Amino acid sequence: MPSVSIHVLSPAVAPAEAYRRISDFARYPELTRTVESVVVLPPAADGTVLSEWTVHFRNGLLKWSERDSFHPEQLAISFEQVTGDFAEFSGDWLIEADGEGTLVRFLADFDLGIPTLAAILDPVAEAALRTNIVTILEGLLGDAQEIVVEPETADSARS
Repeated sequence: MPSVSIHVLSPAVAPAEAYRRISDFARYPELTRTVESVVVLPPAADGTVLSEWTVHFRNGLLKWSERDSFHPEQLAISFEQVTGDFAEFSGDWLIEADGEGTLVRFLADFDLGIPTLAAILDPVAEAALRTNIVTILEGLLGDAQEIVVEPETADSARS
């Protein structure tokens, strides 16, 4: 299954504040034209939240609902698609201190569910996801920049 690992450094925002901003999914459409809408539903009894996403992709829209689990004590958010256009979509937001600033890691696995076109669509989807996440984080955190991490390091960071 394809995966994407995005690391963004924000030197001026503290980790707890970065987590608070990233957790506010409803603001994402304000930060990039690619995110058409995000509807965040009230929390379930177990503390998870359902969010409904509509995102521009190529010449159309991708729509999905995901279950989000917030872990403020670990500065982490996990998500997993419940229904929608992906065959599978899940991942994590991980926020940690880096000097006086913050390192944000967005890690996701996805499957568009079209095996015959995977060689063409998967790289396009990964690039679109990378661009959107970096744009969102720039909007949320201000002076934020993507940093390149070797694939072995990125994969081990998820374990």
